[in-house]
Amino acid sequence: MKIKNIVKYFIRFVFLQTVVFITMVWYFDKYVFINQEHKFEVYLSLVEDRDRFYDFIPLSWVTIDALFFILIFIFLVLLYTTKFYTYVNELDFSYDRKFIDDYFMLYLLWNSFVFSSLYVFRITGLSRANLVLFSFLIPMLLLLFRNSEILSTLLGRSVSNENYISFNLDEFSNFKNLRILAFRNEKLSLKKDEKVLPQKIIEEVDKLNKSTDISLVVIRLRKLKKLDLELEEYLINLNKKVLLISDNKLAFNTNFIFRLLEVSSQKIYYFNNDIQYGAQYILKRIFDIIVSILLLILFLPLLIFSAILIFKRDSSPVLIKQNRIGLHGKKFQMYKFRTMYKNAHEDRDQLKSESKRNSPLFKLSLDPRIITGLGFLRKYSVDELPQLLNVIKGDMSLVGPRPLFEEDTELFDKNYMRRLNVLPGMTGLLQINDRNTDDFEVWYKYDLEYIENWNLRLDVEILLRTVTAVFNRKNSGK
Repeated sequence: MKIKNIVKYFIRFVFLQTVVFITMVWYFDKYVFINQEHKFEVYLSLVEDRDRFYDFIPLSWVTIDALFFILIFIFLVLLYTTKFYTYVNELDFSYDRKFIDDYFMLYLLWNSFVFSSLYVFRITGLSRANLVLFSFLIPMLLLLFRNSEILSTLLGRSVSNENYISFNLDEFSNFKNLRILAFRNEKLSLKKDEKVLPQKIIEEVDKLNKSTDISLVVIRLRKLKKLDLELEEYLINLNKKVLLISDNKLAFNTNFIFRLLEVSSQKIYYFNNDIQYGAQYILKRIFDIIVSILLLILFLPLLIFSAILIFKRDSSPVLIKQNRIGLHGKKFQMYKFRTMYKNAHEDRDQLKSESKRNSPLFKLSLDPRIITGLGFLRKYSVDELPQLLNVIKGDMSLVGPRPLFEEDTELFDKNYMRRLNVLPGMTGLLQINDRNTDDFEVWYKYDLEYIENWNLRLDVEILLRTVTAVFNRKNSGK
C-alpha cells in the first residue's frame, strides 16, 4: 500500500475513533448510566477485575472512558481489516444501492461486539431503553463516515444527481450495471462511427456541457487499439471522470494514471481527474460552510444596513436571483443585493456595444443602470455578500472562478470549459490580482492557474488576500 493511502486511512481511522468515542462517552454519561452512584459502582467492578486479572496496569489507567476507548479501538482495527468497510470499488457491478444491507451488517457487527464486551466487563444495571437507541446510533455513524459518498451527498454533491454522456454504449449493456454508471443518470447516448469518434467526442461533450451538467464520459471502443492524441489529451485535461470500455488492449500516447479492469475479455480503463471530488470536496465544503456561517454573523449589521439602504433608494426587491452556471455545468440561482434599477437586465442588449472590447463577456466600466448612491456597494463587493448563502447551499465556494451567465458560457472554447469543473467562487486569483481587467485572456490565465494548482491552502491564501484587494484603490471598481 502506498504511503499516501496509509496516511489517508490513518487520518480516517483517527477521525472515526474520535467521533465514536466522544459519542459513546457522552451518550452513556447522559442516558445509559442511571446516576453517578451507578457509574461509580461500574468503576469499582473494573477496579476489582484489575486487581484479580491484570494488576500490572496502573490503577490510574483504569477508568470507564479508557475502557470505552480501548473497545472502540479494537473494534475499528477489526473492521478496517475487512474490505467490506474500507473499500468501495466504483468499477464493481452493482444492481442496487445496498445502504440498508450495509447498515444491517454494521449493526450486527457493532452490537455483537459491544454487548459482549459489556457482559465480559460486568457493566450492568444500564437503562435498557436508552441502550436500545444507542445500538442504532453508532452503526449510523459508521455508515456515514464509511467513505466519501454519503458525506458528499449530505454536503451537496450526490452521486445519484450526477449525469454522464456515453458513446456507442448499447442500451441494454451489462456495463451499465457498473457502480459508477448504475448510480448516475445517462443524460445523452450517442452512436458514432469510430473513424470520426475522436472529433465527435470533443464536440459533443463541449456542446452538452454548455447546456447541462455532466461529470462522467463513457466511451465504448470495439476496433480502436490506440487513442487519437488530440482526444487523449482532451480527456486527460477534461477534469472529469472518464471510462473507456474496449475490446482491445489500448496503447496510449502519454503516461498518466489509470485503473485497468478486465471483465469477460473486455478491458475497462478508468481515470478520475475530477479536481474537487471525494475527500477533497468534503474538506472544501466543510471549510466553506464553517467560514461562511462565521462571515454571515460578522457581516450581519452590514447586510441589514445595505438592505435598508437599497429599499429606501429604490424600494423592493432588495435581493435578486440571477441564473448562473456552476460545477460541471449545473445551473443555479445566485443571490445578490440589487444595485441596479428594476428591469435593468432588459437594457443589456442595448449596452452590449459599450461592453469592454477585450472581453467577450458583458462588462461596463461605467454602468448607467446602477442606482444613484449605491456604487460603493459594488466597489467594495458588499452586493456579493448574500452569495454566502449560495456557498452554504453548495452552489458556490468561497474561492473559485466567478460564476458566469449561461450566454457567457456559450463563448467558451474546449479549453476554457475546464473552469466549470470546480465550484465557482465569490473570490479567486483574478479578484486578488487584477480585479477590474477587461482582458479576457487574463481571466483565462487566472482561472486555469487556479484549476491546475487548487488545494485548500491556496483557498485560504486567496481569502486572506481578498481583504486587501477589496480596499486597494487600483483594484476597486464601481
